[in-house]
Amino acid sequence: MSDNSTPTSTHPSATKGIVYLVGAGPGAPDLLTLRGAQCLRKAECVIYDYLVNPSILGHAPPAAERICLGQHGRSRIWPPSEVNQLVISKARQGLTVVRLKGGDPIVFGHGAEELQALVEANIPFEVVPGISAGLAAGAYAGIPLTHREISSAVALVTGQEDHDKTSSSLDYAMLGRFPGTLVFYMGVTTAEQWSLRLIEGGLDPQTPVAIIRRCSHPDQTIIECRLDEVAQRVEGPPKLRPPAIFVVGKVVSLAGHLNWFSHRLLFGQTILVARPAAQSQELIEPLERLGARVLNQPAITIGPPADWQPVDDAIRELPSYAWIVFSSSNGVDWFMNRLRDRGFDARQLGRSSIAAIGPGTAAALESYGLRADCVPNEYRAEALAEALQDQVAGKQVLLVRASRGRELLSDTLAQAGALVRSVVAYSSIDVEAADEEIAALMRSGKVDWTVVTSSSIAQALARFFGESLLKTRIVSISPVTSATLAELGFPATVESQVHTMQGIVDAIQRDAVKAEP
Repeated sequence: MSDNSTPTSTHPSATKGIVYLVGAGPGAPDLLTLRGAQCLRKAECVIYDYLVNPSILGHAPPAAERICLGQHGRSRIWPPSEVNQLVISKARQGLTVVRLKGGDPIVFGHGAEELQALVEANIPFEVVPGISAGLAAGAYAGIPLTHREISSAVALVTGQEDHDKTSSSLDYAMLGRFPGTLVFYMGVTTAEQWSLRLIEGGLDPQTPVAIIRRCSHPDQTIIECRLDEVAQRVEGPPKLRPPAIFVVGKVVSLAGHLNWFSHRLLFGQTILVARPAAQSQELIEPLERLGARVLNQPAITIGPPADWQPVDDAIRELPSYAWIVFSSSNGVDWFMNRLRDRGFDARQLGRSSIAAIGPGTAAALESYGLRADCVPNEYRAEALAEALQDQVAGKQVLLVRASRGRELLSDTLAQAGALVRSVVAYSSIDVEAADEEIAALMRSGKVDWTVVTSSSIAQALARFFGESLLKTRIVSISPVTSATLAELGFPATVESQVHTMQGIVDAIQRDAVKAEP
């Protein structure tokens, strides 16, 4: 075998990196393979197609360079030759490069050309397969591509051949006689041509067809029609836009009662989550599992305090406090991380009783091996102060808090005779403006639910969206947050019965069940 047919090494060197050609799957971020996620976690440069779900990029380290190869209608699309040059250039800098492609990289993804360029440049590489959109479309539309009584074969067909070809290499007469299911990729702009040629090749014009657009995304749509109607349905109105997969064959008739994806409770609903991006997954993941399209618009950013010295002083003196009171889960995380950074661990809190303002804060403590001794029945400062006031007289109390918020807890404990020391463990800073696309959706009334998990977030949302907030249903995490919303003129539609992120999800589910016919 010649030197040009295979890479000489599969490992990077000091002067030569390695390229992972990774399939990102059809769209849903959780359809990325485990191996794909592993490669992304060690990436130093990620070069990705616009069809890749942006959430998948979260697997890469924050410091990794991210390069998008353009988007139709928004920015220049990089031609294949430039893509290859870029990938090779980054690898020759000694970087670990992830070339992230939608679907599977070697199914209609120019994968062969990109690999050949790596071989010729003597760059080590690995191919990580992904779930191809053609296969995922069947699963997510409830269409079994094979069926023991209907279809014993599947053909993956391109709807768009290389423009440099002088003639088509597809035999439509053979495809017209194919004894199974045809799956067309990239067939939107050429729908009239390939559907007509299939009919001319002998395929029954009344053959069922399913058009699956944005497969596995929360806004996935399915159009069912006959083969002789495909061109008309693509032209609209509304005009169909890529990406879309066309499934052609008798198995399409099974789609109705096997379609699980579109039948989920929150399918078709758009929900805005306004928590900081790093803390949104515990809301986003369960809502997406229920079928919702979830938008993330942080209303505040969380960061370190302006001065760590008060926290450091409190850490050294922890054994002297009878009670340590945490007013948020953020406070738990930032305080415990600082404790570790200063060379201590949870044993430093061993002489103190611990209080948490609510179940979410208590859960955060448990993640560090700490169990709260006091959690009030209601998620609000008044309830926590009331629960503690008979136990703190004459005792030293450390209150771990944010850079802003009500002084009620500190004042009430002091009035009860506690010697209160309040330290700021993290800063809470307002985001100046909402993303314009999200603001436009809010103005047009296309946001079904807005999640509000604190009074400061309620105030920020009112500043972002103004009267547009009246066009969305609001779910509040607690009575205090609901009161703030009411004062601002945007009363909550529902309030969480349990003041946690799961409680928010449960509240939306209950409302959705009530609304079902």
